[in-house]
Amino acid sequence: MTERLGDIAAFFDGGRLTLARQLAGLRKNALAALIQKTPTAVAAYESGMKRPAPATVGALAMALEVDPGFFLARKQSFPIAATAPHFRSLRSTSQISRDQAYSYGCLAVDIATTIERHVEFPKRDLPSYPVSTEETSGRAPEEAALLLRKQWEMPSGPVGHLVRLAESHGSLVVFSPLDNATVDAYSFDTPEWPIILLNPLKDDYYRQRFDVAHELGHLVMHVDAEPGGRIVEDQAHRFAAEFLMPADEIAEQLPSRADWRRLGQLKQHWNVSLQALLFRARTLGVMSDVTYRNAMVTVSSKGWRRREPGPMPLLERPSLLPRAIELIRTETQVDELALASECQAPLELFRTITSRSPVVG
Repeated sequence: MTERLGDIAAFFDGGRLTLARQLAGLRKNALAALIQKTPTAVAAYESGMKRPAPATVGALAMALEVDPGFFLARKQSFPIAATAPHFRSLRSTSQISRDQAYSYGCLAVDIATTIERHVEFPKRDLPSYPVSTEETSGRAPEEAALLLRKQWEMPSGPVGHLVRLAESHGSLVVFSPLDNATVDAYSFDTPEWPIILLNPLKDDYYRQRFDVAHELGHLVMHVDAEPGGRIVEDQAHRFAAEFLMPADEIAEQLPSRADWRRLGQLKQHWNVSLQALLFRARTLGVMSDVTYRNAMVTVSSKGWRRREPGPMPLLERPSLLPRAIELIRTETQVDELALASECQAPLELFRTITSRSPVVG
C-alpha cells in the first residue's frame, strides 16, 4: 500500500483533490484540520505548487472517503464549465452547496466522457440564442424556445418525454445525490455536453418537466449571463412556458375564467400543471389579473400548490447513461465496478449518476 501511495503521489493531480473536497462539501480549512495540515498546504496541493507525501495522500483519501487512485491525473483534463452553473437562487444556496453541486455535475460529465469510449452517444445538438438580461420587454425568450422546437424538428402540440428528448439531442440529464437535495434543478454547459441536474426529492411529474424546460432555456439563452438574477430566471421561465405551451397553439384553448374542468383537460393534454396553465392564460392576456389572482387563491386554499388533484404520472427518467451501462455489460462483459474504476469515480456516486431513478436512501 505504501508503494502504491508513493506512485499516486508522483502523479498527483491537484484538480482532483479540489473535486474530491468540493464533493465532500468541505472548505480548505476543514480538510486541513482533518489531515492535520495547514489550509495553506491544502491550497498548495490543489494548485499544484506542492506535491503531498505518500502518507498525506492516504490521509486525504481517508478524510474525503475516496480511493487514493481518485487523485491520479486523468488522460483528459477535467471538464470545465463553458457557462456558469445556473442555480435558481444564489441567496438561498450557500457557496459550499453550489461548489458541491457543480463538482457533482463535472464528475457526471467526466463519467460520461469515459463511458463514451465504449458506446457512441448522440451528437450535441443545442442551438445558442443569446438573450440580453437588459431585454425585458421583447419576445426574445419565446423566440429562443421556438427556435429550439424548430431545430429539433418537433411537431406541433404537447412535448413528449422531455428528458428523453433532451438526451437524444446530446444533453446529459442526471439526478443529483441526496446530499444536494437542498439545491433545486440546475444546469451548465461544457465543451463535451450540456448537463441538467434534477432534484432527487421533487416527486412531481409536471414540475420536473417544467424544470427541464427551464434549464434548457438557460443553456440556450444564457451563455454569458450572470446566474441567479430575477431577470435571468424570468427569461428561463418564459422560455419554458413557450417551449411547453406555444402561444399560437394554446391561446385559443385557454379559458378566460377559472373553468377547472377545462383546465384539468388541458393539464392532461399538455402535460403541464394547473398553475402553469393559469399563469400562461394570464401572461397571454386570456385571463384578467383579477381572475388569475382569485384562481390562485382557490389553488392555495385547496392545497393544490403542493399537490394538484388528479393522478400523478411517474417521473420521467434519464436513460442515456443507464442504457449505455447495460449495453457495455452485455456486449463486453465489463461490469459497473470496472467502469467506475476506469472513471476513477467513487462507486456510490457512479451508481447515482448512472441511475434511472433518484437515489434517496
